[in-house]
Amino acid sequence: MKKLSKTTRSNLITYAIVVIAFLAVQGMDAAGRVSSSLRGQLVPICVYICMAVSLNLTVGILGELSLGHAGFMSVGAFTGVIVSMSLSFLPGAVRLLLAIVVGGMMAALAGFIVGVPVLRLQGDYLAIVTLAFGEIIKNLLNNIYVGVDGRGLHFSGKDAASLGLQEGTVLINGPMGAVGIQKQSTFLAGFLLVLLVLTVTLNLIRSRSGRAIMAVRDNRIAAESVGINVTKYKLMAFVTSASMAGMSGALYALNYSSVLPKKFDFNTSILVLVFVVLGGMGNIRGSIIAATVLTILPEALRAVNDYRMLLYAIVLILVMLVSHNPVLENTWNQVKGRLAFWKKPEETRKGGGIDG
Repeated sequence: MKKLSKTTRSNLITYAIVVIAFLAVQGMDAAGRVSSSLRGQLVPICVYICMAVSLNLTVGILGELSLGHAGFMSVGAFTGVIVSMSLSFLPGAVRLLLAIVVGGMMAALAGFIVGVPVLRLQGDYLAIVTLAFGEIIKNLLNNIYVGVDGRGLHFSGKDAASLGLQEGTVLINGPMGAVGIQKQSTFLAGFLLVLLVLTVTLNLIRSRSGRAIMAVRDNRIAAESVGINVTKYKLMAFVTSASMAGMSGALYALNYSSVLPKKFDFNTSILVLVFVVLGGMGNIRGSIIAATVLTILPEALRAVNDYRMLLYAIVLILVMLVSHNPVLENTWNQVKGRLAFWKKPEETRKGGGIDG
């Protein structure tokens, strides 16, 4: 029987962690051992996992710093709200699916429009432009009014009164955001979206295109010299990342009764970037764990409310120091080298791989 490669085993372990966590939470919830606060965090945890994994595709795999990821999330969020509330005659599950799909498509379109000119930049310049994009999207949403009635959708950049609705409903009310949303997101939908994002990301990384993307990251000039179309592969990673952020945004928006544009500001982009950095850039499994732990941690520290954010900041600093300490890394590698079950003989001969 043919043995699985190290890459395949690593991917299966990543999937297994997600599936086991889902089943464990479902079992605990059925037994009444999940608090109401944790139950309310289940969908946001799935959303932030998807956001972290998608941003890791840009920051860790492509090697470009993006500070406007929340902008793509907001495009998917408000597109998903419009789709869901406009199709109120359909079953909830169908509306949620359509909202996620259309939200991802619109975010991918936004990623393409932004990526074509922006990805010609590098380093700090790219980070500044993506930051500006996120703020531009937020301010545009603050000045957009959308309504629906028997005649269809109505758009305005002035106010809700100028929509001219005839016994219709205002879907997006400028700075007041989307109101009156029917909650449709579920933990099961979040779990399935996480699996989808993981499947797309891991398969892209291991594909020929993924190897080209990592070649561009490692040495752009060398990649160009062997015929790799740098712009094409950078745009591929950027648009794929944006589409997954848009799908996450749609799931997030349909988990609440109202969503404000200011929720998707610079701070949200930085929060997702923190998940990626603490989990390890290029480490998909680390992004999953970091997003889960750091989403739960502020709520877990609510018992010491006066010092909650101080303790949260201290934990972030300690994790950063520990995870990027060369002495601890060398010690851990020595320990793994002495344990036979960490490194099998065939792995020693073939060498290491990229962690999933």
